[in-house]
Amino acid sequence: MSLHRRHAVYVLTEMLPESINKVQPTLFSGQLEKTNFNRIIGNLKRYNYSSWIQGHISKKECCYYKSSDSQDRCECGHSKSSHGEEALKPADHTESWSLHKHVRESRTDAFGNICFGGLGHKTAKYVRVSSDTQPELLYELLTEQWKLATPNLLISVTGGAKNFYLRARLKNMFHRGLIKVAQTTGAWILTGGTNTGVMKHVGQAVRDHALSSSIGGGQIVAIGVATWGILHNRHTLVNPQGCFPAHYDADVKGQGQLCCLDHNHTHFLLVDNGTHGQYGAEIELRAQLEKCIARKRLSNKASGVTIPVVCVVLDGGPGTLDTMYNAMLNDTPCVVLEGSGRIADVVAHVADLPVSRVTISLIQQLMKRFFGQEYEDFSDAKIIEWTKKIQDIIRTPHLLTVFRATADSDGDVDVAILRALLKASRSGQGIVSVDYQRQLELAVAWNRVDIANTEIFTDESQWKSEQLHNAMFSALVGNKPEFVSLLLENGVSLRDFLQEETLCELYRQLPNCLFLRRLAKRASSSQRTRRPHFGMRPRAFSTQSQTISLTHVSEEIRRLLGSFTCHIYSTSDTVYQLDMSTASDSLSKSLGSQSSFKEKPPDLHRNPESDLFLWAILHNNRALAEITWEECQDCMAAALAASKILKKLAEEDKDADEAEEMKELAKLYEKRAMDVFSECYSCDEERAQKLLARVSPFWGRTTCLRMALEANNQSFVAQSGVQALLTQIWCGELSVENPVWRVLLCLLFFPLIYMHFLDFRKDELIQREAERKEEMKTIESVTGSVLHMKSEGLESSQDVELKPLDGWARLVSLYTSPQVKFFMNIVSYFAFLTLFAVVLMVDFQTTPSGLEILLYIWLFSLVCEEIRQLFHDPDGFGFRKKVKMYINDVWNILDVLSIILFIFGLVFRLIDGLFYAGKILLCIDFIVFCLRLMAIFTISRTLGPKIIIVKRMMMDMFFFMFLLSIWVVAYGVAKQSILIHNEDRLGWILRGAVYEPYLTIFGDMPKNIDNTDFDINLCSMNGSDPLKPKCPMLNEQEMPAFPEWLTILMLCVYLLFANILLLNLLIAIFNFTFQEVQDNTDRIWKFQRYELIKEYYSRPAAPPPLILLSHLYMFLRSVVLRRASNPWTDFKHKLSQTEEEELLSWEQLMKDRYLTSMKQEQMQSTERRILDTAQKVSTLCEHVDREEEPSSGLVVRRLARLEEQAMQSARALQWIMDNLKLAELKPKDPPPSLNLILVGDVTDSITNPKEREESYHVKARRLHYPDSRVTRFPVPEEKVPWEVSFSSYNPPYYSSPDSMDESEPGAHSYSNPGGRTGLRGRGVLPRLGPNCSLDLILTRWRDRACSELEFLALRDEHQKSLVLPGGEVDSVDDLPQTLVKTLGKKVSHKISEVLSEKDKVFELYEGYVDDSRNTDDAWVETTVLHLHLDRDCPLLADINRTVIRNKHSIQSLEWQEVSGKTSLSSDQRDFLKRVAQLHSSKF
Repeated sequence: MSLHRRHAVYVLTEMLPESINKVQPTLFSGQLEKTNFNRIIGNLKRYNYSSWIQGHISKKECCYYKSSDSQDRCECGHSKSSHGEEALKPADHTESWSLHKHVRESRTDAFGNICFGGLGHKTAKYVRVSSDTQPELLYELLTEQWKLATPNLLISVTGGAKNFYLRARLKNMFHRGLIKVAQTTGAWILTGGTNTGVMKHVGQAVRDHALSSSIGGGQIVAIGVATWGILHNRHTLVNPQGCFPAHYDADVKGQGQLCCLDHNHTHFLLVDNGTHGQYGAEIELRAQLEKCIARKRLSNKASGVTIPVVCVVLDGGPGTLDTMYNAMLNDTPCVVLEGSGRIADVVAHVADLPVSRVTISLIQQLMKRFFGQEYEDFSDAKIIEWTKKIQDIIRTPHLLTVFRATADSDGDVDVAILRALLKASRSGQGIVSVDYQRQLELAVAWNRVDIANTEIFTDESQWKSEQLHNAMFSALVGNKPEFVSLLLENGVSLRDFLQEETLCELYRQLPNCLFLRRLAKRASSSQRTRRPHFGMRPRAFSTQSQTISLTHVSEEIRRLLGSFTCHIYSTSDTVYQLDMSTASDSLSKSLGSQSSFKEKPPDLHRNPESDLFLWAILHNNRALAEITWEECQDCMAAALAASKILKKLAEEDKDADEAEEMKELAKLYEKRAMDVFSECYSCDEERAQKLLARVSPFWGRTTCLRMALEANNQSFVAQSGVQALLTQIWCGELSVENPVWRVLLCLLFFPLIYMHFLDFRKDELIQREAERKEEMKTIESVTGSVLHMKSEGLESSQDVELKPLDGWARLVSLYTSPQVKFFMNIVSYFAFLTLFAVVLMVDFQTTPSGLEILLYIWLFSLVCEEIRQLFHDPDGFGFRKKVKMYINDVWNILDVLSIILFIFGLVFRLIDGLFYAGKILLCIDFIVFCLRLMAIFTISRTLGPKIIIVKRMMMDMFFFMFLLSIWVVAYGVAKQSILIHNEDRLGWILRGAVYEPYLTIFGDMPKNIDNTDFDINLCSMNGSDPLKPKCPMLNEQEMPAFPEWLTILMLCVYLLFANILLLNLLIAIFNFTFQEVQDNTDRIWKFQRYELIKEYYSRPAAPPPLILLSHLYMFLRSVVLRRASNPWTDFKHKLSQTEEEELLSWEQLMKDRYLTSMKQEQMQSTERRILDTAQKVSTLCEHVDREEEPSSGLVVRRLARLEEQAMQSARALQWIMDNLKLAELKPKDPPPSLNLILVGDVTDSITNPKEREESYHVKARRLHYPDSRVTRFPVPEEKVPWEVSFSSYNPPYYSSPDSMDESEPGAHSYSNPGGRTGLRGRGVLPRLGPNCSLDLILTRWRDRACSELEFLALRDEHQKSLVLPGGEVDSVDDLPQTLVKTLGKKVSHKISEVLSEKDKVFELYEGYVDDSRNTDDAWVETTVLHLHLDRDCPLLADINRTVIRNKHSIQSLEWQEVSGKTSLSSDQRDFLKRVAQLHSSKF
């Protein structure tokens, strides 16, 4: 172990307390050097976790033992032995036991990891917490200590605590739907945590998911909030230092009334209130925790949306009904599973009925039916209370969703849960667009495209691009490509969305990848080297010194693309810079309002689609890249750039798997570019070739052809369209149709070009133009002037009329053609080799002859040409990259080698003593020059690919020779040592050990290993003769003494392996290489052909040695005259803006055609058909299963109709009997109407939820009275009128003690005109009887055109709501004091004067108001007045000044549009609607 690790282990050992050493005594036994370092780090984390738990989390324990009726049991439920000594009081201590008084908190003693026995040994985290623990602390425990990711949804599952039966289909749907919604949305599931009832079903669902996704898929977070005092075997969880792990036995034997924990949950919060065996201790803390989580923001802090909470109800009893009621009071949506039993079925069966139909008798019938024997224990008072709660529940349909397994439209449970949340957010109380935006952000957080597509992007919702920007950013950062595609389809404008600041933010929030690390490194180095310019303050979001800007992004992308490209983003110092820390809170502002950017001049070359595609490619996001590439305009250049970038990143990435993914994605985009180009080329060859050579403004101002070559995209370059362009460049101004023999004849005798012996490209263009005009004239005679005008337009678009080439132009075009240059250089090279051979063999004198001097001049011209090629850089690679490219070419290496050998040979040749050595070097150099001759065959379609095969075989030969040398040396050294004793001549040693064994392979058998061929005259005894080998050791007969049998055996074995095995292996290798390369040689040859064409395109026209004149001219022009070289118009040309737009539009059209054909092929593929068939079969099976199950809900509804018919028949019969008794007297009442109801009529008014019912007050009957702890007596809908008998009605009495005494006389002389409220007394109202209030609706027209009607509203910053200005008054003639305080006395006085003029005021309403403060003896009555203010009214000007003055106060006034989307209460919106009708304004 290193010294640093030893020191770290010692430090960690000292940091850990003695308690940790006791828990793990073997860990620190004195042999720390052998201890696992990672294990010590884990123990340190465990110690920090234990310290946090012990410092923040408490438990509860009884501190006063009070014996109960049970033997040796305290009233807390614990035994006497479990109490401490201080809890045992004297026998005469008679104080009664109280839960709040005699239970105290202390440090928790149960936390850690719990291990369940059985198969799999599942583990979970747990902690024992006090029932008074702050929910914020529990949330910190879940997220910070237990490292749970912030949820996007909280699913609170409640219901029956006892085991209950679920039908197989409903059970499967619940399991599948719950897990699907938790997995797709990243939700937390909150349950009771025990292994009974609904908690057990949730655990089984989690278990099924774990078994089916053991290889992939994330873990489902299931948090159990259970009561500590009801747990069986909880003593195994107790350890003051924590249990890591605690082995928990979930054995149900002997548990009695207790419960075991469910082993499928992942986390447990065990709530302790100090009691034993008492259920429900966790209910209040669980509700507080749910509220706390609901206040937290989603993981995307910029969205501002809080975590949604949904309650899922299965089965359940009265406690579950209370949970539902409280949840819906907190605006928490509930999903009830019909068919799960008991209270869930009761609510489900009345959910579609009007509230007036939900009577006490109906609830009694349903309770009796679904509760069975339990119903006998229910009292009438409880039935009334539950009826009232059920009525309140179904009165909020936007919070109640019933999942019916038999309904086709409900889908799975996951869809029902998410629809319930969206329905709850669409409550109609606020602005609709804001509600839809919140729903969209929730759907993005859940990653449920199906929900967004069916529930959010509907025909009713009208979206603007800026409203979708936040969702678009969340989808991009959260890697949700399906949502990105959906948002693009629904109107997101990338040009508006992807501003510079947003793009910087996207790069800053890149996931951990190679590009981000490179970017951070570049940003860090630039911060160290760069100093800020004086007076410049970069626009940045920097909280650290390390920042990322678009400058850094551009520099890094240029490094990946190549130095030949330009920066794709501006390198100005004022670009936006972003830090590497957490996201800025100003992001939402930048996405919502980007007006500051609109003032800047736009970047003409910026392409937001390409920006987004590049961002996706840089972090290897395949799905997002596919979507954004389809939106790109310059799609072929984008695909080739992506291929280049990905290949470069794959070379640098050390992660083999990630590098392989990048290579695969690079191949995909190479194929995309090939397919698009093929589509373009098949449509229009000329335009397609323009796409290859055009300069792409966004992608570094380079061309598609250049990027394909740099990315080594051989398949792309090998396409017929690309090769056609290269062939055209190769031929220059000559036509590609000219045979080679004609070109060679014109090269030898140039006057033939004036006899039209060769065709030129311009001549072909003139001929095609003439044919086109002739065709247009023919069409014109048939179709008329329309096409004639079009033809004129086409003619006028030509800038210069095409003219034939003159004589000089034809001559220049001939000799400047790369093809002609190539032929002349071949002739020149053959002449050079002939001259070289003549000099070496015939005319190599001591003094150089004229031919030899000509040879030297010729070679000097070759050297000058090589220097020109090295420094000639039309692509802008830079000298370093150019040198690297030059060296990587094999032919250039041969050129350099031949020149160096020639120079050394020339130097040696001029020295007298080295004359012959110089000639030898020149002879060797001649061989190299001859090998260089093979380069001329690379242009040949037949021999060019064969040269590639030869290169590959030479590589195979090199590795084979390495293998062969092992056998040669092994046999040669052994043979030489056996035959010859102490040979000291190096040359003969190498000859015997290497040379002779090598020749043996080719059949030259050695004669000195066999005594029969031994001749003593052919060797030297002591090696004194340098021309003879040394003789082997001899015996007395002067014959070799070596073992003849051994040398012959060695030779046979050597020949067997070397001559048979290895040589045949070489042949097999060559055969494999040939077969492997043969299929690709054509592609490789076409790719390498470009370099030869480029070389001769840039080469001077004159061949060596006349090329020296061209070099002299180029030197004078570039160095002396300083004139730039001519651009490469054939390889790279810039189009005008009009041509650029037209060409890119055409390319976009071709890309769309390609994508359409590709999708059609995918739809018709065998795999797709199999998937479609499987989906149809599964859907059919579900329909069959649904039909086989009886629809209990439908049966019950039909029974309800039948019962209603029976009741009507009974009333009719009773009327007949009464009238028959009266004989001849007329009946007192008219006969009842018999509304016959058909059993099969599904649209009956009884089950229609929109049926018009009698209006009773609702707010005045809410069970929880505001600003107090008083609970009203439950008053069901049918018992509201005073005329209806309600014998059990016994409301409590409450009057607020702040103004009058409760025993105020005359309290019983008042009766609420709205009916019973469940509370007597004054409540919080100031007086008994009616309490008057006044609401004022002041309106104005927004402009003189009277286009939009506005009203004055009061905004309360505390309540975050809008209300009409008004308040309590003593008389209708007075203004409310709150309004006077807000408007000021002066304005209020003017309003009072106007209100006194009755002709200007319209009274909208006067009477009783349904208010939550109403009681049986006190209620609120209001008067709503409407006053319209003209634009020239002085009062309007005063009010406007007041609005501006109080703009930032707590209660501010503001003008709002009169609209149904206004966030007012329902009754106030009704008043606004009447105002809109009065002014004929839209609402």
